[in-house]
Amino acid sequence: MLVLLILHLVAALVAPLLVRWWGPRACYPLALVPASAFGWAVARTPAVRDGGAVVEAYHWVPQLRLELALRLTTLSWLMTLLVGGVGALVLVYCARYFAAGSAGLARFAAVLVAFAGAMLGLVLADDLLLLYVFWELTTVFSYLLIGHSAERRASRWAAAQALTVTTFGGLAMLVGFLMLGRHTGGYRWSELAGAGLPAGGYLVTAVLLVLAGALAKSAVLPFSGWLPQAMCAPTPVSAYLHAAAMVKAGVYLLGLLAPVLATAGPWRPVTVTAGLLTMLAGGWAALRQCDLKLLLAYSTVSQLGLLTVALGAGTPQAALAGTAMLLAHALFKAALFLVVGAIDHSAGTRDLRELSGLGRRAPLLAAVGTLAAASMAGLPPLVGFVAKEAVLAAFTDQPVVLAGLVAGTVLTVAYTARFVWGAFGTRPHAERTEPQPVPAAMLGPPALLAVAGLAAGLAAGPAGALLRPYAELFGPVPEHLALWHGPTLALGLSVLALAGGAALFALRGPLAPALARLRAPVSGAQGYEFLTHRFDRLAIEVTSATQRGSLPLYLGTILLVLVVVPGGAMLAAGPWRQRVPLWDTPLQLVVGVVAAVAALLAVGARRRLTAMLLVGVTGYGTAMMFVLHGAPDLALTQFLVETATIAVFVLVLRRLPERFSARPLRRSRWARRAVGAAVGLVLAGLCLVAVGARTAPSVSLAFPGLAVSEGHGRNVVNVTLVDIRAWDTMGELSVLVVTATGVASLIFRRSRTGPRPRRPRPERPARRGPQRPVWLRGGPTLAERRRSIVFEVVTRLLFHTIVLFSLFLFFSGHNAPGGGFSGGLVASLALAVRYLAGGRYELAEAAPVGAGTILGAGLAVSVGTGACALLAGGSVLQSAKLDLWLPGVGDFYVVTSLFFDIGVYLIVVGLVLDILRSLGAEVDRHIEAAGKTERGLIVDPQGRRP
Repeated sequence: MLVLLILHLVAALVAPLLVRWWGPRACYPLALVPASAFGWAVARTPAVRDGGAVVEAYHWVPQLRLELALRLTTLSWLMTLLVGGVGALVLVYCARYFAAGSAGLARFAAVLVAFAGAMLGLVLADDLLLLYVFWELTTVFSYLLIGHSAERRASRWAAAQALTVTTFGGLAMLVGFLMLGRHTGGYRWSELAGAGLPAGGYLVTAVLLVLAGALAKSAVLPFSGWLPQAMCAPTPVSAYLHAAAMVKAGVYLLGLLAPVLATAGPWRPVTVTAGLLTMLAGGWAALRQCDLKLLLAYSTVSQLGLLTVALGAGTPQAALAGTAMLLAHALFKAALFLVVGAIDHSAGTRDLRELSGLGRRAPLLAAVGTLAAASMAGLPPLVGFVAKEAVLAAFTDQPVVLAGLVAGTVLTVAYTARFVWGAFGTRPHAERTEPQPVPAAMLGPPALLAVAGLAAGLAAGPAGALLRPYAELFGPVPEHLALWHGPTLALGLSVLALAGGAALFALRGPLAPALARLRAPVSGAQGYEFLTHRFDRLAIEVTSATQRGSLPLYLGTILLVLVVVPGGAMLAAGPWRQRVPLWDTPLQLVVGVVAAVAALLAVGARRRLTAMLLVGVTGYGTAMMFVLHGAPDLALTQFLVETATIAVFVLVLRRLPERFSARPLRRSRWARRAVGAAVGLVLAGLCLVAVGARTAPSVSLAFPGLAVSEGHGRNVVNVTLVDIRAWDTMGELSVLVVTATGVASLIFRRSRTGPRPRRPRPERPARRGPQRPVWLRGGPTLAERRRSIVFEVVTRLLFHTIVLFSLFLFFSGHNAPGGGFSGGLVASLALAVRYLAGGRYELAEAAPVGAGTILGAGLAVSVGTGACALLAGGSVLQSAKLDLWLPGVGDFYVVTSLFFDIGVYLIVVGLVLDILRSLGAEVDRHIEAAGKTERGLIVDPQGRRP
């Protein structure tokens, strides 16, 4: 199963390249990927036929009970068949639906394959948290697919609406999952039943939160508004979205959890009530639509309500009927959407008021569409009839629910007849439609799906036997699926629904005024727009009241809250630690006094550079404290970070005034000093309270032994970073990449990934003679007043030595002070020296590679190291010791965490290089441009000076 998910990921990554080579025909080989999932599920049929399961589990974070747990059972087997089979046919259809050179086709193909992979992961996930990850991935990919035509405002709005509604539901669902997992002690849904559920309001809250996510995903009331708007997506996306992916995720989750949660208090009332209302409202709305695609969208809303009722009821017969309806709906709805796409492609319109005589002009297309529509209406011998009769039979003991289902079925028959008549009928006063020929690649997929619906109906008995193990999770199943059960109440209700739907369609003319008037006062789109505008207005009002543009005010507010809330809690918590040693050695007192004096002087400094240097003294003082406490690795890192920070400050100060402004006034200055003193006291007190509050032995006591036995290194700090707490380091690396991106985006007005600045060619000397040696190639580009020959010579002599020293720190860091972070900082300082000595052209000479490339490579190496450990059968980011031998060197060993440290090294170098190019080189360019403007040296495009 994991191999299938990886295959989808690889296919999504290579899809843009295939589309660039072969155009739309690249969809043919890409269709093999979901087809492989379909074939794999078919091969696993014997394993799940009698209620068995196929299980795979890979440990991820055992301490948090997180694992990549995958499980194939009857319900997930059915969904895998639909996700893979429909996905493959939709990709085959796309090969002719899109024209060569279609805008965004490469991205579309990649996202569609990734969407199929995310949906496959969702239906195979056994762990609820893993299910949530795939759940949100389907949300993101559907957002990209719905908004494929980004130049259209309607597409962007529909994509945003779908993203907002389903994400809101997904977050609520996540809270419900966490509540269930915390109570039961695990997140595997297959173990929830045996673990015992909570009782009372706790369970009610968890169930309602889970239902909010499921109903929002499947567009069940009150979350139905986003689905019709999603019709802005290309028709193949709509076919996949409605038939086998995205909207099916919600009803799948209901079916997945119903064996455990169906008896919980709010489950049945919510699912049955919301499902019935959705079925009736969606069916009534479908009768008013003139766009065939929009008619199918509202019909999907209606049938999702039916699926919610069946899969949420929690009875054996309803569960069997629900799975049959899940299969039937996927087959006929995918076929109908693909037929509408073919109509639009050949006739140039989907408006049923403009179509006339298409059934005679395109008989094969009409036959396919009519066959699929007959299954939607519930005509025998199609699978839609079998499933709908089973649903009615499952609720014969609940008259109110049964009446609602019959009314919804009447509407289903009516809007199905409206679809067939609108698409293929002949209107006496309308101009005949002259369609273009429909390609076989566009007719084949819907025809195959429609015929599959017929075959599944004829083979209702064997199909029901395959689905029966899921229904038996609820108890003994009294009936089986069949085309003929005899003269039953369900059969009579089916006939009644067919007759009622036909009559409703026949009276469509007289009923037109009622259809126009009887509608919701506010549509889902209007309600969503109203809420979003209200939230936007609230955000504007809150921002205008709190964001006054004063950085001291913002910082003061944050610090005062820190003093009042944690400080107040600290005062109320007492008693505190009675005896606090002031120092272990007098040198600590000396360093502390120096740092404190520097901090006090920084507060009163008038020059920005002076204040910056004094703040740097406090940082160096902290590093000296580390030295005196016997932490050379921390001290080395602190020294390097402080030096790099000073270099960055120097770059920034060039664009700021030399002195601070005369403000603040004397009174406010004293207020700020008081706030600063209070914050210092509170933080010092919190540190003492935290140290004195420990009651259990520190986990770090085990780190020295773990560093040697598991991390194979004697430098506890470095082994902790790259092995014991590697996940923390991974998060910090991500923060560094985001920081670099943010800093650069604030400075660059154009792309920072463009070509590096090239050193201008020096002019040929006018006369021959001895020339002064050029120590740095970028040096001659600087103004004479900015050049220092001594600095250039020293830089030329020391640069490579500093780089070698950074590599020494990198390789020795596993057993001695150093590591990837320290080594990267030293290499970065070497680049900073080159920039300071030779300017931005010299920086380009020293680092001809883009900072983004280095950052991406570093992150890829770090993540890849963790993935390799997982593929090798270990835990994510687990280290391994490799014993090697080389001639002339002898025996030695390499720890795989060294490769993770390479990523750390590269990311640190990339971060500083990005800062040097943004705050340094780019600001230099701005200064030079401003200077030329002031001297009148800029010329217009015609070559005239201003």
